[in-house]
Amino acid sequence: MEHKNIIINVGRQLGSGGMIIAKMLAEDFGCKFYDKELLNLAAKESGFSEKFFEQNDEKKGFFRSLFHVHAPFVSDNNFYNNKLSQESLFQFQSDAIRKAAQTDSCVFVGRCADYVLRDFDNTVSVFITADLKERVERICERHNCGEEEARKIIESKESTRSSYYNYYTGKVWGHGTSYDLCINSSVLGIDGTEQFVKDFIKKVLKV
Repeated sequence: MEHKNIIINVGRQLGSGGMIIAKMLAEDFGCKFYDKELLNLAAKESGFSEKFFEQNDEKKGFFRSLFHVHAPFVSDNNFYNNKLSQESLFQFQSDAIRKAAQTDSCVFVGRCADYVLRDFDNTVSVFITADLKERVERICERHNCGEEEARKIIESKESTRSSYYNYYTGKVWGHGTSYDLCINSSVLGIDGTEQFVKDFIKKVLKV
């Protein structure tokens, strides 16, 4: 699909600094930044509340929880009249991603945006990793917890995140063949990694 906007998709390991790097890229390229902001867009697309999307963010099979949600979370018209499937919420979010990409230059974090926008030109997809020790340290600081708890948080979150990505894309989360660039932020540091990724994007998109 031809379009003039710059689209950057960022996948990330928990605690890798991927979120920070994505925000820096958005500022450098003058792009709109979308992470949890996508949940609000998806809610508007679907008629469901943003809170519902928050509770089921990047979770495979999250449609099943719809039947455990109280009525105030869901629009009655959508709940009773729409033909819903397990993939419906993913589709609402995908529609929101595509609409945003058609409107502005964007940086998307997660949510399978690299797959959703696979037919868009002018798009670069990167994945940010980091050494486990650094990731654990960041999660300890973020959640004010010990190393053991931090490791559990990382394992749980990444298991959910990878299952979601693999299920909806048919690709492998974090695998080199799924992205244009995979990079370990522990090697160059956050600033150095962002600069490297920025230079890579400039060369790929010729901007």
